Amino acid sequence: MRVLLRASESRWLTPVAVLLAVALTLLLTAGPIRLAGANPLAAYTRYTITPLSTLTGLSEVLLTATPLVFTGLAVAIAFRVGYFNIGAEGQFLAGTIAATLPGLYLPGLPAAVALPLALAAGALGGVVWALVPAWLKRRAHIDEVVTTLLLNPVALLLVQGLLNGPWRNPDTGFPDSERFGAGYDLPAIVAGSRVHWGFGIAIVLVVITWIVMAHTPLGLRLRAAGQSPDAARFSGIAVTSLQWRSALVSGGVAGLGGASQVLGVQHQLTASISNGYGYTGVVVATLGALSAGGVLLVALLLGDIAVGAQNASIVLQLPTQMGSIVSSTLLLAVVALLAARRYRLVFTGRRRRGRTRRKAE
Repeated sequence: MRVLLRASESRWLTPVAVLLAVALTLLLTAGPIRLAGANPLAAYTRYTITPLSTLTGLSEVLLTATPLVFTGLAVAIAFRVGYFNIGAEGQFLAGTIAATLPGLYLPGLPAAVALPLALAAGALGGVVWALVPAWLKRRAHIDEVVTTLLLNPVALLLVQGLLNGPWRNPDTGFPDSERFGAGYDLPAIVAGSRVHWGFGIAIVLVVITWIVMAHTPLGLRLRAAGQSPDAARFSGIAVTSLQWRSALVSGGVAGLGGASQVLGVQHQLTASISNGYGYTGVVVATLGALSAGGVLLVALLLGDIAVGAQNASIVLQLPTQMGSIVSSTLLLAVVALLAARRYRLVFTGRRRRGRTRRKAE
């Protein structure tokens, strides 16, 4: 038996791989859920269907998915051109810091000025945080995986230093900043829900990215640079320049996500402003096949399971970490089976016996 790379992939392999991954996830997680004292079918219903059955649950799913769309899209933009940005977490935090600056020092601005200013500052903060690794990659050929990853804890320490220093709340004494002025509150899309216009901005970015990647000459050059950089250079494409610009755009998108989060949800800078959104964005982008639509779907799926986990914790008394176990198992299963679909098994035992018999004759 031999494992060989497929010369071509059938269209039916991808949906079959996804369905098998779902079935495998149900089998692997049913045991832990049963050991936790709950019915697996009831738990799966709570994780996936219950959050979508009410308007409140649906709004929470969209709210939870919003930062994942930003970070997943940021990673996908960079990965698509062959620049492996693992620093979306740091760029997200840099965006929150930059958006906090006008919120604290210019609190009296009207919303028409305050919101564009804070959002632009957040995007610029992400670009600045992505600048050094991109420059080192372009000028010194230093691996961007290492530099972008190492800057993530630096950004977190910077947030903690600011909140325990000049930005500590003077009224409560807690390591949180003061609340921003009223003009910096990102409004809700629908009155009465918590889904803010950051989700609308994320959808616009998804559409723009899809159009650029799929329907423009620039998108063709980006895909060529990511899939085969040597061939792209031979054909006259400036691969290094494309990677440089894509790295900065990627940082800007992640920083804009941080600004959206601090303006639309927290309304102040806190140490827990990012719940690992940048790291999860790498998974979202990879599982979404580095496509804008795939990133949106995966982010919504993870948001659905995260909200469902809270519901299952209340109703079924399951630990909230069980939702992370289910989503992580699903992601690993999908990635593994999508990778396995590129290969096929060839049984060679009978052929070898036949050849041995012919030689003996």
